[in-house]
Amino acid sequence: MSLNSNKVLVKHKLVNMKMIKAVVFAGVLFVTASSCKKQLDINKDPNVAVGANPQLVLPQALTGTANNLNGFNSMGAQLGGYSANAGGYGGFGTSITYNFSASDFSGRFTTTFDNLEDYQYIINYSKGNPLYSYFEGAAKAMKVLNFQLLVDTYNDVPYTEALQGASFLTPKYDPAVDIYKSLANECDSAMASFTRGDATAGVTPLSSYDVMFKGNVANWKKFINTLKLRIIIRGKGKVTFSNTTFTADGFLTSDALINPGFNRDNARQNPKWNTWGYGYTGSDATKSWMPNRYILAFYDGTKLNDPGRGAAIYYKFPATPTNQLGVEGTQVQASPAGSFWYSNTSRAGSTSGAWSGPLKGPSAGYPVITAAEAYFLRAEAGLVGVTAESPQTNFDAGVAAAFKYTYTLENGTATSADPAAAVTKYQADNVTSYLVNFGLATSTAQKLEAIITQKYIACNFVNSEEGWNEYRRTGYPSVVPGGPAYATFASTVSESTRADKLPARVLYPSQEGSYNSANVPKGITPFSATIFWAK
Repeated sequence: MSLNSNKVLVKHKLVNMKMIKAVVFAGVLFVTASSCKKQLDINKDPNVAVGANPQLVLPQALTGTANNLNGFNSMGAQLGGYSANAGGYGGFGTSITYNFSASDFSGRFTTTFDNLEDYQYIINYSKGNPLYSYFEGAAKAMKVLNFQLLVDTYNDVPYTEALQGASFLTPKYDPAVDIYKSLANECDSAMASFTRGDATAGVTPLSSYDVMFKGNVANWKKFINTLKLRIIIRGKGKVTFSNTTFTADGFLTSDALINPGFNRDNARQNPKWNTWGYGYTGSDATKSWMPNRYILAFYDGTKLNDPGRGAAIYYKFPATPTNQLGVEGTQVQASPAGSFWYSNTSRAGSTSGAWSGPLKGPSAGYPVITAAEAYFLRAEAGLVGVTAESPQTNFDAGVAAAFKYTYTLENGTATSADPAAAVTKYQADNVTSYLVNFGLATSTAQKLEAIITQKYIACNFVNSEEGWNEYRRTGYPSVVPGGPAYATFASTVSESTRADKLPARVLYPSQEGSYNSANVPKGITPFSATIFWAK
């Protein structure tokens, strides 16, 4: 739904019915507080919720974020060089030409605003009530996350007039630079909410309603610092931030995972597994996409040697079938039963077992920000002077965290291999490459390339949208326009006018053109209209 549609207007004025359904998914049973007398009042609409506290809203909002991020991951995988069209399928259209219409990837705009409404509801409910400070802080942090997703995808979006219901039916679009500055400030506000909660006697704990950190306030503070660091790094040189310091709480050193109780059951699976692995009945999920030759080159020795992670991620590695986006016809192998990104060679569709890689299984938590991304952000921050931390130390920690995430099993408590030993072998197998051995990088450009390239690898089908964002921001990992499949991830049928033959962005959804046409930026094309932070 569009932010400005009549359907959304109702959502702005009333609490959505999803806020009152039982959140069995999160392992918590909620009930409405209506009396029998009120239920029999014919002057009241029984289908309209009259209130919902933050305990009710937060678990389903976080679960909604996981589902939304899954859509961003799928988009990033297609645009950022992780996946290509599989053989046996046709009609890919603008997915491979990049000449997008307003309907392409439109769900990213509408679903993100839908999720934002839930977090705004928590913020409004908690305002002025210190007992709900922790819920307020969590909602503010997730509001920042969602708005950054929007800006990184669309540039200017509704912000100052958004999420205010009937007050602004056609909200203006704010400049992306201004939004980024405000988001950094909002991180400080979220941190202040948690600090206020720490000092409030009888504060309502997040406890099991928090399906990301299970009520661990210290991890929320690290998450906020990490989120702010990502905003400052991405906006550096383009945004004049009010405050570029971070609290002493530190940054994430473990993965931020949303898990309300995912398992192999109808509508309860990890959304990434459900999309790219198997349905709860054992049916095959998406088969029309396969690995891009470009990304496989970072595992099979073409660019880097990394057979351990290659085998943990891809079906039948190193003989995993690949394609270059845009190539169709009989020369492209058809997709096997199941997913290329699921390394279980038994293809026991209805079962998962203890598997590793990016999909893992139906009960795995969904990654929001991984420890690997946090370390690579810190490595770049040290490199460009945002912090005084060591780029080398954080780079090495980022590589180790990326290996650990890949090898971590579905249950999240064990790994399929020794990550530390795997990193040592990785460095030895690529002994002359500065992309792996950071100490070999002799310039700032090479060091940045190493950091972003390793982040790109770490984001492979984990948070693919981040790999895509970082390529557009930095130009890394490097591509060779017009080169062979392993050297560029541009489609062979690209209609892009850019030198790299890739798109710069997707378009605003058609709903916005219908309901908010006076404010939607005009003249936006997928090739020339870049995000403000783009290289």
